[in-house]
Amino acid sequence: MASYNYRLGRKRMESILDNKLLIKEQDYLPIDKFFTFENGCYCWITSIFVDIRNSSVLFANENKETVSKIIRCFSSEIIEILRCDKNLREIGIRGDCVYAIYTTPYQDDVYALLDKTFYINTYMKMLNKLLESRSLPQIKVGIGMSTDKELVIKAGHRKSGINSKVWIGKAVTRASNLSSLGNRNGNPALVYSNYSYVNFKGNLKKYYYHQHPHDWFVQHEDEINGVFYTADILKSGFEKWVINSN
Repeated sequence: MASYNYRLGRKRMESILDNKLLIKEQDYLPIDKFFTFENGCYCWITSIFVDIRNSSVLFANENKETVSKIIRCFSSEIIEILRCDKNLREIGIRGDCVYAIYTTPYQDDVYALLDKTFYINTYMKMLNKLLESRSLPQIKVGIGMSTDKELVIKAGHRKSGINSKVWIGKAVTRASNLSSLGNRNGNPALVYSNYSYVNFKGNLKKYYYHQHPHDWFVQHEDEINGVFYTADILKSGFEKWVINSN
């Protein structure tokens, strides 16, 4: 059995701690091949997390085939909604949660992601209608979206091929936290950070000026997340199709 070589481990740690990290501050997050173990990028990103409520109850269901079908339907279509964007930089599944991270140098980019959250919220109505028609358990989700400046670095083991980007800041962790608030304690599914709201509200007013879109959101504040906003917004054409489809 191979044992851990702590002497070489110390040398690797000293090399990391003593080397200077080259951090590039810019608006646009580059693709993966930009990143080395000696550099990093500080830029604006937006993250979306979609988290199943009470997933422990669902996973405890003795009919594992039923559970697997529900999870596959949930994850495959959420991924389909989230993946189609030129600014996508990471997408994945963490247990009962699907998440995506995007570079968002412009307010139009943040607004485009807001629209994705509307599609996800409406999609859940379609999924639950299909589940109900088959007498399967329905599910609820929290949808969290957060925008902020983050330091992005490559971390892992240089020679092993095991490495990944690490997001150091508030956008990713806050999106995860906000998703846990959706469809809980009386909140609707959609939850947005203050920076996300500030960046998309101008486009909302421009495109929906006759509908008073600021009335769609309710402001909240707590010690962990600061100011955030909740909403229950649907894509009207999509929703009508779900209601009228067999």
